[in-house]
Amino acid sequence: MEETYQAIEKTIRERRTVNHFTGEDVPVPLITELLDAAVWAPFHSRKEPWRFLMFVGEGRKRFSDAVLATYTADKREQYGERVEQAYCSEVPVHLLVLIDEEPRWKEWEEALSAASALIQNLQLLAWERGIGVVWKTNDYNWSPAFREAAGVKPGQKVVGTLHMGYFDPSKVRRARPRTPVSELLTLVDSV
Repeated sequence: MEETYQAIEKTIRERRTVNHFTGEDVPVPLITELLDAAVWAPFHSRKEPWRFLMFVGEGRKRFSDAVLATYTADKREQYGERVEQAYCSEVPVHLLVLIDEEPRWKEWEEALSAASALIQNLQLLAWERGIGVVWKTNDYNWSPAFREAAGVKPGQKVVGTLHMGYFDPSKVRRARPRTPVSELLTLVDSV
């Protein structure tokens, strides 16, 4: 039991956001295997609140085009080639994590929290397989042009865009210091 705890703690402490990938393809069955484990995140509703859109191979062009659809003509002219290069060649996998929009605040918050837990599970599992992840919440996630071009259905919310791929461990940034919990914890142990 102690060894398991130590292994989990080590993964949590060592995992980093990865912004630069080797470009090597990540097999789709590996991503689905990671997702099959990540969906064991807790959720409160009767059904799992998440859905996924994954862009790989030639499908990355659709993702790139969806992002560029949110740019003005000037910005597309200025950045279009760079965006397409980054999203079609440098990043092997783009994964949109989606939840259904929910008018009831409590259910909405529960679905968002559950999807966030799933994303953390996925990041930890991916790290253990040598796959880096950067979780983005860019403005384009809310753009109707992006949503339509990417295939996000009406009534779905993008919780995050996960860019995923193999990486060079020597290029991963060091961890930022964390505030000791003793400075963040208020203990209530009496009436």
